[in-house]
Amino acid sequence: MWRVSSAAASDPGLRRELNEDSYCIRPDLGLYVVADGMGGHTAGEVASRLAVEAIETFIEETKDTSRTWPLPFDPRLSTDGNRLGTALRLANRRLAAAVERDASLKGMATTAAALLSTQAGFVVAHVGDSRVYRSRKGRLEQVTHDHSWVSEQVRAGSLTESDARHHPWRNVVTRAIAGGDDPEVDVAEIDVEEGDLLMICSDGLSGVVSNDECQSILDAAPSLDAACRELVAAANGHGGPDNITVALLKIDVA
Repeated sequence: MWRVSSAAASDPGLRRELNEDSYCIRPDLGLYVVADGMGGHTAGEVASRLAVEAIETFIEETKDTSRTWPLPFDPRLSTDGNRLGTALRLANRRLAAAVERDASLKGMATTAAALLSTQAGFVVAHVGDSRVYRSRKGRLEQVTHDHSWVSEQVRAGSLTESDARHHPWRNVVTRAIAGGDDPEVDVAEIDVEEGDLLMICSDGLSGVVSNDECQSILDAAPSLDAACRELVAAANGHGGPDNITVALLKIDVA
């Protein structure tokens, strides 16, 4: 089994008065989540907070995996894969219920990326453009695929990665937790090795700080807390155009 050390940091950035990001670090549940309330939408900070709370609650309630839950079991996924994918879909329903109670919240939305530890490694689930990375032997690799217009164009070969980073539509997401129909949640199992670092972040970091710069910070920082602070500082050093949230997990063998 793995021993996981973790740390997180969140900052409004330099151009936003309000921090619409939320996160959850629950080592006792093996759960780590970052949610990015979508800028320009009503009550983005409410959306991200409600989504994180809903994910955390469901994962806690299903620690006993014999418990049933209100969505069909996907036989292509493990039990933990089903738990995490269901948690993100229930977060969407939590937003819908909040809008029914308070019409002023209509239009709120959030992205979310989450990790859940298992005996074999980790389950990763996400909706939107918040990302999960794995750093192994000095190389930082993105393990999620953004649900965004520019990323779809990159995968189609219509844009380069450099073009996408500066494109005026780079913040347009194609999936979100928004309280409408259940979103399609990407769920995958990833392996880990001793010494790996996992990083979950909002696009306030990934949108302005390159993989190489992030890896250099991870390599040089004396602790996970210091690395989180320095990653936030790097994003602000590049103008801090958006809220910045990062969670880091270091993997050791127990």
